[in-house]
Amino acid sequence: MKRVLVLAGMSTFLFAACVSNPDGNKAETTEAVETATASEGADLTVSPTTSSVTWTGKKVTGEHTGDVQIKDGSIKVKDGKIVGGKIVLDLNTINVKDLEGEYKGKLETHLKSGDFFDVATHPEAVLEITDVKDGATPGTAVVSANLTIRGITKNITFDANVAEASDSAVKANADFNIEREDWNVSFAGKPDDLISKQINFKINLEAAAI
Repeated sequence: MKRVLVLAGMSTFLFAACVSNPDGNKAETTEAVETATASEGADLTVSPTTSSVTWTGKKVTGEHTGDVQIKDGSIKVKDGKIVGGKIVLDLNTINVKDLEGEYKGKLETHLKSGDFFDVATHPEAVLEITDVKDGATPGTAVVSANLTIRGITKNITFDANVAEASDSAVKANADFNIEREDWNVSFAGKPDDLISKQINFKINLEAAAI
């Protein structure tokens, strides 16, 4: 019996060791910080139709990818630089792009359940910029923002590419991972098909003066 238990434990460990994280650099995560709203600058409205938020999660046997719609958002620009902003995601729109039919519906329902994002209780996720610094090269920035998921707020810091930032338009994108358990998204998956503890987000934002 002991040998069986040991073998079972080794099997679980080996499966866990086989789970790789999605491609992307992990965002630095700290406790939430107070948001200081920039009083000066141009307020631009994020376009939900030309902006996108794509997610990827991996497990032992593969990965799933999809998107979620931006409900609303704004970006503040001063002197040609992004100085603030906020986007709100509608988690009721969680969409799985690599499956169809019954399996697509089942996974979307599961992602919206209490095992993952608990959408019935927390229908929105919010990313609110708290600080922006110049990046190492022109056209890049280091962004810090409070990320709220499941009613839990943490501050994350990640690299972003800024193609345009003016009083009339913003085009920027970012690609980063978060440790999902920091926001109590802690469903482990099946013992023989464990899920990576990191989720990748790719954010493409376009905003314009209205």
